[in-house]
Amino acid sequence: MPHRFAAPPAALAVALLAACNNNGSSISAPFASSTVAPSGTVTLRSPGTPSVPALVVSIPAFANGGAIPAVEAFNGCGGSNQSPAISWSGAPAATKSFVLTEFDPDAPTGVGFWHWTLFNIPPTVTSIAAGTGTAPAAGTSGLNDYGSLGYGGPCPPPGDGAHHYHFTVSALDTTLTGMPANTTGAYLTFNMRGHIIAQGTYVGTYSQ
Repeated sequence: MPHRFAAPPAALAVALLAACNNNGSSISAPFASSTVAPSGTVTLRSPGTPSVPALVVSIPAFANGGAIPAVEAFNGCGGSNQSPAISWSGAPAATKSFVLTEFDPDAPTGVGFWHWTLFNIPPTVTSIAAGTGTAPAAGTSGLNDYGSLGYGGPCPPPGDGAHHYHFTVSALDTTLTGMPANTTGAYLTFNMRGHIIAQGTYVGTYSQ
């Protein structure tokens, strides 16, 4: 069982949405590094956490490192807030659940910006259909940093440059019990500590 602390209050909508800092600085993504080692492993960001096998993550709507289609952007930012189709493979036999997150480390918030958190996806599920991010067929939606459950698309401030959106799938050796209805990205990642047995990340960019 993972350690827990008191659930934080629901996140407030952030006025400066998932943007690169004006001075070009950024913070690290909370999960895997942006590169996959030749051995097929990824090194987790958590201090003292070893490398784990790499999952193969695929999003057919855009190339890894390429531009996210406008339809997937947040309402009012050129899009329709439609989540992309995403699939993954290569999970260990010991997988008990998956976690899917979308995180922008370039947001000028000092702590990045969570766009999508979905946890306790059954180990038999290896894909999420397009447009189902706010009402998934499998798994439990957490709170994004817009203050709502499910998917919230890119919405960088105009002229602030391209953002990098990290779609990360983590295979866990457990299911996460006792998670509150307003589970945030920070609370989710805290409870995942020590339970990630494989992981993969796919990156998209978006700008206005």
